[in-house]
Amino acid sequence: MKHIPRTLRVTTGIFLLVFGAPSHSLSQTTQAQQQSMTPQVVLDDLMEGNQRFINGTLTLQEVNVVASREATASGQYPKAVILSCLDSRVPVEVVFDQNIGDIFVGRVAGNVENEDQLGSMEFATRVAGAKLVMVLGHSHCGAIKGACDDVKLGNLTLLLEKIKPAVKAVEGFKTSERTSSNAEFVARVVEENVRQTVTDIRQQSEILKELESDGKIMIVGAVYDLESGEVALLDK
Repeated sequence: MKHIPRTLRVTTGIFLLVFGAPSHSLSQTTQAQQQSMTPQVVLDDLMEGNQRFINGTLTLQEVNVVASREATASGQYPKAVILSCLDSRVPVEVVFDQNIGDIFVGRVAGNVENEDQLGSMEFATRVAGAKLVMVLGHSHCGAIKGACDDVKLGNLTLLLEKIKPAVKAVEGFKTSERTSSNAEFVARVVEENVRQTVTDIRQQSEILKELESDGKIMIVGAVYDLESGEVALLDK
């Protein structure tokens, strides 16, 4: 990112203090901004942030971390909750160019839901006011590969069982092609797993289903590409 002159930074800071910051600015989301946003506005904001991430023009590079930390110490007004994979190559806040206090992030290998994640989403939306629920899978997912190969390893075995329905649901591949060595098959399972998780969220949480039906939140699925950095939304 190009260097921003100090005078411009000061002027911008005064403007934001007086008129309030847009959701993608250097300052964190405020209560007023959160309440005024629609689910579509939040989704658009995240996708615009992802485009900045792809282009290498992150506003995060200019964030005053100390000021953001102190500003959010007494309260938070996140606009979205994102269920992501555990993978260290998917830094969710950075991928969407979001500041401290902007989004909730739940992480688990294979981005699958359970009661804990569902309860967290219900808190994030019904209690804390988030307007968007996103399930974010990613390319070359190790958990997906493990499920494809029927890996057995301690408690991971039970987690991978939650992904098996997505593996079984993907059609069009011979038995010999349904392994982690087949990149096309893995990619299809990644998408199917996201879609099934979105479906499970609606079926297993009456609170989230009702909020979505009332237009108060949106539930979407997406896949992050490790090479390009692009987040692609999936059809419902």
